Amino acid sequence: MTGEVKITVGGDLAHDMAGFSAAWARAEAGDLTEVRVLSFESWEALSSVLTAERVRLLRRLHGHPAASINALALSLKRQDRRVHDDVRILERAGLLDRSGGDVRATADVLTAEVVLSG
Repeated sequence: MTGEVKITVGGDLAHDMAGFSAAWARAEAGDLTEVRVLSFESWEALSSVLTAERVRLLRRLHGHPAASINALALSLKRQDRRVHDDVRILERAGLLDRSGGDVRATADVLTAEVVLSG
């Protein structure tokens, strides 16, 4: 699965409902494009998941899926254990997929929206 993942930081129920309403309106108009959204309560929560090393890992996998976590660690010149931890966290966030045996990024683009109100 590739495409765009929209990352939202902050916001409240009203913001979430506005996003849901917009998606509903698109679907009623016949636009069935899947929009994946990853929401974080705060900037600190986002930065605990998307560290600089994890973004580098995602960039590496975007163009070059890895046959294994060990192969990925070698290509990044990082310790296996640290890469394994990063892969687990990114997979849980839906940004990596290991279901087909390879380790691959699930998005081509990450866009971020930081909500200042709420």
